[in-house]
Amino acid sequence: MEVGDKTMPQIKSAKKRVRQIKKRTARNRAWKEKLKASRKLLLSLIEKKGNPDEIKMKLSLAYKVIDKAVKSGIIKKRKAARLKSKLSIKASEGERQN
Repeated sequence: MEVGDKTMPQIKSAKKRVRQIKKRTARNRAWKEKLKASRKLLLSLIEKKGNPDEIKMKLSLAYKVIDKAVKSGIIKKRKAARLKSKLSIKASEGERQN
């Protein structure tokens, strides 16, 4: 808890729990930012009508990030499947445009 919060934990285990939550929140945010960045990178490349080989490479990178996020519990596997599906559709459209 931050200074200025109304209640601060008094019990040792509650203090530890607050520390754990801060760490996990930071880790989850970092993963979500990675997810967003990899998706945006791929979509911007498709929008610019980039090289098809480069699109495939960025798609596999996005898949890798999505799979790792599922493995670490950041997103659920069904959401990952939806994201992968949408990205692959966009990538195939982008490859066809070139």
